[in-house]
Amino acid sequence: MTAQEKIEKPLPVVDPGSAFYWKSAREHRLMLPRCLDCGKQHFYPRDLCPHCYSDKLEWMQASGNGVIYSYTIARRGAGPGFAADAPYVVAVIELDEGPRMLSNVRTQDVEAVRIGMKVKTTFDDRTDDIALPMFVLS
Repeated sequence: MTAQEKIEKPLPVVDPGSAFYWKSAREHRLMLPRCLDCGKQHFYPRDLCPHCYSDKLEWMQASGNGVIYSYTIARRGAGPGFAADAPYVVAVIELDEGPRMLSNVRTQDVEAVRIGMKVKTTFDDRTDDIALPMFVLS
């Protein structure tokens, strides 16, 4: 193992407002909060609806499908833990349910990625407790 391979990538901070989201991701399910007052889904998980500020939320399973809204190709890793991954795609994904989320698009050909391409969720199991939702072209 090289020194580069020993550098670990940072993991998300799990707080009470996002614990269910991360538990579901570990089970390879993409869950979104939905407001019971205005009916809108949102991302990232938080205790109040960003649309109407209600605290009446429920969790809904997302289809995991979406389109690339915007993206960039990282040709140099964003820190030592990501250097071996470069080049990689960082994208804003517009989910079929409406919310947008920032993630990676996994592909062997970063040059083939385009705005509007359809994607679907996959999960990167980082630890026994953390799986990160990512996307692949569909």
